[in-house]
Amino acid sequence: MADEKEKPAAPAEAAAPAPKAPVRPPDAKENFRYIVRLANTDLEGARSVVYALTKVKGIGIRIAEIVADQAGVPRTERIGNLTEPEAEKVEATLGKIAELVPHWMVNRPHDWETGDDVHLFSSDVELRLRDDINRMKMIRCYRGIRHEQGQKVRGQRTRSNGRTGLTVGVIKKTAIAAAKAAKKEEGGEKEKKE
Repeated sequence: MADEKEKPAAPAEAAAPAPKAPVRPPDAKENFRYIVRLANTDLEGARSVVYALTKVKGIGIRIAEIVADQAGVPRTERIGNLTEPEAEKVEATLGKIAELVPHWMVNRPHDWETGDDVHLFSSDVELRLRDDINRMKMIRCYRGIRHEQGQKVRGQRTRSNGRTGLTVGVIKKTAIAAAKAAKKEEGGEKEKKE
C-alpha cells in the first residue's frame, strides 16, 4: 500500500462568481438610480429616456419620443438621472398619450366599449387582449372558435404548418417497421399451428 501514490486533493470547487454590480455610467448624476419604476415596469437607469421607455409593453420608439418631448425631458438623458418630479411628469404624460398623438397612432382606435381612441400600455395590453379573446369565444364568432381549438386564427394554412404532436416523416417509417414485425409474428404463429 505504500507503493500507491497519494491521490492529489480535488481542486477546490470554484465558487459561483458574485453578480457584477451595475456599472455606473460616466455621466451619472449624484442621485442616479439604477432601476426606475414607471408604468408598473422596472426600467434600466443607464439607458436613455426614449430607449428605456420602449421596454414598457405598448410603447414603441415613436411614442417614447413624443412622451419625452411632451414631458419636457431630453430624449438622450439617462432615465436614472431624472429627478422624481421629472419621472412623475413622464408617467403623467404616458397616462394621457391618446390625447397627444394623432388618432391613427394609438394602439386601440375606436375602442368597442367606449368608442374612444385609447393607447394601452403596461399590463392593460394583456388584460384587454384576454378580454377580447374571451368575448370572441363567448359570442361564438369564427375567430373565437379558432382560439378555443388552438388553431390558426388569421387564415394561415394548417395542412403543412403549425402542426403539433406527431412528426410528419417519422410516422411512415415506424408504420412500415411495425407492419414487418406484425408479418413476422403472423408467420411464426402459422408455423406453430401446423
